[in-house]
Amino acid sequence: MTFTKLLLWPGNKACLMMGVDPDSDAGLIRWLFNTLIYLFVLLGLTWAVLG
Repeated sequence: MTFTKLLLWPGNKACLMMGVDPDSDAGLIRWLFNTLIYLFVLLGLTWAVLG
C-alpha cells in the first residue's frame, strides 16, 4: 500500500460503506470524510498532548 492510498483509505472506506464510488464526483465526498476524520484525530492528539 502506498502512502497516498494509506491517507485516502478512511474516505474510501466511508464511501464504499455508503455505496458511493470514491472516484466519482472528483472525489469531493471522499475529501469531506478524510478532512473530518483527520480533523478529529489531530484535534484529539493536540488535546492529549497540550491538555
